[in-house]
Order: sequence, then C-alpha cells, then structure tokens
Amino acid sequence: MPSCRNYSPSQGTLRQKTLPAIGPNFGWQSRFTLLVWLDRAVRRLCTCIDCHCLSKSAKPFAGKDIVFTMPSVSVIVPHYNDPIGLDRCLTALEQQSYPRQDFTIIVADNNSPQGLDAIAAVIAGRAELVYAPERGAGPARNAAVAASMTPLLAFIDSDCVADPQWLSAGIAGLDHFDFCGGPVNVYVDGSQPWSSVQAFEMAFAFDNRSYVKKKGFTVTATLFMRRQVFDTVGGFRVGVSEDLEWSHRATSHGFRLGFVDKAVIWHPARSCWPALRSKWLRIHTELYALKPPTLAHRLNWLVKSCAMPISIVVHTPRIFTHPRLGTAANRWAAFRGLVQLRLWRLWDGLRLVFNQR
Repeated sequence: MPSCRNYSPSQGTLRQKTLPAIGPNFGWQSRFTLLVWLDRAVRRLCTCIDCHCLSKSAKPFAGKDIVFTMPSVSVIVPHYNDPIGLDRCLTALEQQSYPRQDFTIIVADNNSPQGLDAIAAVIAGRAELVYAPERGAGPARNAAVAASMTPLLAFIDSDCVADPQWLSAGIAGLDHFDFCGGPVNVYVDGSQPWSSVQAFEMAFAFDNRSYVKKKGFTVTATLFMRRQVFDTVGGFRVGVSEDLEWSHRATSHGFRLGFVDKAVIWHPARSCWPALRSKWLRIHTELYALKPPTLAHRLNWLVKSCAMPISIVVHTPRIFTHPRLGTAANRWAAFRGLVQLRLWRLWDGLRLVFNQR
C-alpha cells in the first residue's frame, strides 16, 4: 500500500497521506481517507472539464482568451543528503523548454539528516516536498508517484542536471515507446588533472544507450513512462538492482522500452575511491540478489568474477580512444582506475559467492 507524507513548511507539520485498502478491516478512518481522495479526484476532474469548456466556449475578456490548464507530467526527484545537488537539479528543471505550467515537480526526501525544514528552504517553492521515511531511492520514488496525479511520469535523480530539452524529448518519446530513457553524460567538478576515479567514470560510467539496446533496461536517473505502465508493473523494489529489475518486469508485461537521444542528463563523476567502491558494493550486492543463490547462479557469478582481470585488457582501448578524456594524464588516470576497480570486483565477486551458506 503506497504511503507518503506531504510536508507543509508554513504549518510545520507532516500530514499522512495513504491510499486505503478495501477489505475486512476497512473501518471509518479508511472510509474517510478514501472519501478525501475521491473528493480531490472529482474536484480535479471538474476543473479539467471546466477548463475544456472555457477554452471552447468562453468569450474573450479584455481582448484575451481565458485558458486554464492542469499539469500533465510529474517530474519525480528522490533525494537524500545532497541539498547542493538538489538545488542544481531544480534550477535545471525550471529552465526546461517544456511549458512550466504543464509539469509539476515532486521531491521525495528520504529522511535527510538536514531535516525537512532545510530541504524545504532549498526547494524554495519550486517543487512539492514529500517525506519518504522508508530507506532507499526506490521507496522514495514510489512515495512521490503516490503523491502525484498526472497521466505522465518523468524520473530524474537529485544529483543530475537535465538539458533544457530533456523533458520535451522524453515525453515525445512516449509517442513511440511505453517507457524510455536517454543519454547520461558524466561531468567533472573542478580542474584537471582528474583523479583516477573521475577519469574512469568519464570513460565507463552510465552507458545508458548500451543498457537499453543490449541489456533491456534504462537507469532510473532518466526514465519516462505513462502512469498506466507504472500502475501495471508496480513500484520499485528494495534490495535489488531496481532499474534493471523494474525494466525487465515492465518488458515481461509486454511494454516496449526505447532510447531517446535528445533526452540528455548530466551526472557528476565520483571523485574518490571510497565513493566508487561504495557504488559498486551496492551494485554487486543488488545484482547478486536478483536471482536465488542456487549452485548454477553461484557458478555463473564465479566465472564472471574470475573474468574481471581479462576485462581490463578488453576495455583498455576504449580509454585511449575516448574523446572526452583529452590529455595523456587523464587517459593514464582512467587506466589506473580501470585496473583498481576490476581487481576489486574480482575480490568482491568471490566474497559474495563463498559467503553464501
């Protein structure tokens, strides 16, 4: 049952907002909550009907037509402990070419240590703030979707910066696909030379075109869909590689995945080894958890882990041909990062296999 809390900085309170489940324990409180939701939906429907009638039949007033519109897109932004990145993300969303009155932004805060008042101050009226206490980006996205009422959904991470055409291009992609993603370009904060981690991320991180075309999933940092798709497939799950698992679940329902070249976002490169290791520790754990720890699964994982040193040789040419690495110093740094990470992935893969009982 989707649950979230709307935050009102002016009142300083949290208001529980839950969709009740109809069943044997459907008491008066659940009935009241359901009535509130139905009343809200009817009011919005009446507003849409009124707007349609006005746009069709209202006569000009003072030389201008009166036109009312309702947002058609909700941009979902999960957030945790990155107010600077969130501010940068919201600034880019405010500069979208898509008409501002046609989309709303919902930030789902995942219990950031700064507190809701501080996050509300960063948002500064640019978005609706929802409190999502269950840990994880997936539950935060689910909470934001539960708080939305638009027919179209767009997802972006709070540390990402969207190109001005991102939303327009992604929504246009839904004319051809049931859900879609776009390119994720990496950028580096600060001056060169880059660290080995920054250079590695520039060369290898977020190849979303390959993910969509070859692996059948899109990252959730740039994801577009109709609400019908989300309602059919269900929310994002915890403890697994959520973008991969959700995308595969969607395609198993017969929904078509696509890639939209112009729906571009920018993601900051991680700057140090602990940050990169933490990322891959999470990815390894979630990928391994996608399947039951059967003997066949463990053997398959063992083979892939032992192939990590070979992948260094296979992927080295990409470093020396990548156009954005530029200098020889950056290419050498990327090579060091490649070696360090692939050897660590060998060790961590073996840990996962042999720690299973």
